[in-house]
Amino acid sequence: MRTHRLGWTAWARPADIADLLRLSVPIAFSRMSQMLMAVTDAIVLGQHAPGELPYILNSWLPMGVSLGLGLGVLLGVQVLTSELLGVGREHESGRIFRRGLRTSIWLGFLLMAVVYFSADALFSWLFVEIAPPADVVDQVSPEAVAASVADVTQVLSFGLVGFMISTVCGYYLEALRRPLLVSCVMYLGVFVNAGIDLALVGGYWGFERMGAEGVAWATTGSRWFITLLLLGAVLLLTPALKNAPAGPADEAGRQLSVGTGTAISNVAEWGGFNLTFVIATWISLAANSVYGYAIQIMGLCFMFYLGIATATSVRVAEAFGRRNLEEMRDAGRLGVAATILMGVGLGIVLIVFNDTLAGFLVKEDAVINGVHLASGIAALLVMASVVTVFDGLQATASFALRAQEIVWSPSLIHIGSFFLVMLPACYWLGIVESRGARGMMEGVFIGVFTAGVLQTVLLEWKTARQPSRRAV
Repeated sequence: MRTHRLGWTAWARPADIADLLRLSVPIAFSRMSQMLMAVTDAIVLGQHAPGELPYILNSWLPMGVSLGLGLGVLLGVQVLTSELLGVGREHESGRIFRRGLRTSIWLGFLLMAVVYFSADALFSWLFVEIAPPADVVDQVSPEAVAASVADVTQVLSFGLVGFMISTVCGYYLEALRRPLLVSCVMYLGVFVNAGIDLALVGGYWGFERMGAEGVAWATTGSRWFITLLLLGAVLLLTPALKNAPAGPADEAGRQLSVGTGTAISNVAEWGGFNLTFVIATWISLAANSVYGYAIQIMGLCFMFYLGIATATSVRVAEAFGRRNLEEMRDAGRLGVAATILMGVGLGIVLIVFNDTLAGFLVKEDAVINGVHLASGIAALLVMASVVTVFDGLQATASFALRAQEIVWSPSLIHIGSFFLVMLPACYWLGIVESRGARGMMEGVFIGVFTAGVLQTVLLEWKTARQPSRRAV
């Protein structure tokens, strides 16, 4: 293995580690803000209306698929802008942003219409016709569960256009190496979201409590607040509106195709994970709540990995733009190593502070149909400490592959791991074997372990086989 003259392996040079941290830390905190909104929603519900968390979690089936699709389709903005930056032509990137902005607007309106008008039929089919929740028949009718989830989903759909526009803006600013600006805006959104949550769910400042629907309005309102701030920053601080020479003939196609593979993977991953909430609801509302709170914490951990994955993608894309295949390999390997180290640290935190985290999420005496939520969540967090490592690996490796325009192989791995492995495992262990929320987490582990190992092996195999040559 090639080594640095001070003994460092080539992919772990101090300068490269510093560059990865400089990019990944603000990106991780920026991405974490999105999950912090969800966790804030869950905490406020856990303190004021813990029985309504399943309505929010199940609403993310169509919403999560829509967001994952948008994040993938629009990813080309970041990849192509990074390539231009890598060769010193970032002043031409305005055409990339404008193309992405147009796509984000029509995609946002299309997805909003689909989600809004399909919500009633979708959840009626899932919770009334297929399998009504086992423990709610005598307390909350399946029809009421379906109607409540549909109402929440329709409110959330109003934020889809704003989400798509803010995604393009965030990608563009991060690719131009301004991730700290994105982080600041996102955390302002977190505070706005928390304030609306307290007003509409907690009943503060004289507002009437709305439960899960109040959480949905908080998410939608804060999303539009973030959109306006990010769009203003892009227009004022970047070359977004500057005239630029026409790009290569295949540039528009590349911008869409790079993101299309990611979109398919996101739909598989996000759709798969959100379908597990439906399976958990088929077990019981209590199982959904325990499992759902544990997944919320896993999602918070995933934002750290997403920071590393995105920073790795930017570094690999810059090297790809320079056609420096040696740097591409080093950037990918450093990202994988950083993900493993981060996973070990986060796993220790989940094990040591599992009871504290569970008590923070829900009231100590919160009970649904005889199930004590806090103790159940604490037990699942110990399992999640292992699951989360492989969840991070699959993200970092797949991002590094797509930055090299290796698109379809990672997508196929995601589809197979989440739909053909994870969902059947969750159903079998959670329902057939009657292991409840614990069985759900065991099924998730099987799925993400498969995805993490396969994506990492594929990354090493693909990059190791490429001939190294310096850019001219």
